Amino acid sequence: MDRTILVTGGAGYIGSHTALALLEAGDRVVIADNLVNSSKQSIAAVERLTGATIEFAEVDLTDRDQTRELFDTYPVEAAIHFAGLKAVGESTEKPLLYYRNNLLSTINLLEEMAAHDVFQLVFSSSATVYGDPEILPIPEGAATGPTNAYGRTKLMIEDICRDVAAADPRWQISLLRYFNPVGAHQSGDIGEDPNGIPNNLVPYVMQVAVGRREKLSVFGGDYDTHDGTGVRDYIHVIDLAAGHLAALDHLPEGCREYNLGTGSGASVIDVVKAAEAVSGKEIPYEIVGRRTGDIATSLADPQRANDELEWRADRSIDAMLTDAWRWQSKNPEGYPRDDA
Repeated sequence: MDRTILVTGGAGYIGSHTALALLEAGDRVVIADNLVNSSKQSIAAVERLTGATIEFAEVDLTDRDQTRELFDTYPVEAAIHFAGLKAVGESTEKPLLYYRNNLLSTINLLEEMAAHDVFQLVFSSSATVYGDPEILPIPEGAATGPTNAYGRTKLMIEDICRDVAAADPRWQISLLRYFNPVGAHQSGDIGEDPNGIPNNLVPYVMQVAVGRREKLSVFGGDYDTHDGTGVRDYIHVIDLAAGHLAALDHLPEGCREYNLGTGSGASVIDVVKAAEAVSGKEIPYEIVGRRTGDIATSLADPQRANDELEWRADRSIDAMLTDAWRWQSKNPEGYPRDDA
């Protein structure tokens, strides 16, 4: 494609996989990341895998001067915006941190994009904007009602994008509502490497399998699901990365929302059993109380993305967990922390 794409938060889990996909498609990539929840090791791994060079800027987008300098330095033509804090539990404990970081960074980004005549944006939103869904699978037109501060920041940013696009017809913005990204690149060289105790199920399961953690706590065994544990729509991170490229190639006039998911679900126990099968390890678990804000079932209706973006997620839960296990077993402690 030979475009120069800014990837904010590009050293993170989804960002690094998307940067790799962009490079494989022939684009040039500029990564801006403050490295608070990520590692430059992921960027080095992407460069090794692709043989390409990534321009990297250590930037805090909540700093307007740093954001302006980023656009003054690099001839960006479009942006994919991943940068943001994303732990649901932490957002409940530190809501002001989440509102300040996620909203201000986006406002600064949008203002500097417009000042530099860059009007193409793909935003990393989340299925958390739907809250506890009234309809399954969830279409983009379903009611929104996030149940935590993290989800509310995503919905507020969506609203900001919609207002910006309504005010200036030059904007083309896709809002991508992810369901539950899991898995890793098939090389095992880049993957999900959370700081501290993982907030998400699959990295926790894999850390139990590799021996870093004793057992998994399953939050709630009395949901109205086939085995009592929460059901989620898991999507392979490689399929998700492809969704960002498809969104860039099919940007709307104005602003439009797209669900990125498979439309089928797996329960916590389904994931544990599949992880045991691919790893050959026993994964002990205990059922504990529900977490505040958790819901029984979340499933995407991905038809709009299938039709309008010409994109489909087709990797199975077994493929997701096989690739996640390859990453974890190859990197039992995650990325080296020599750049911390």
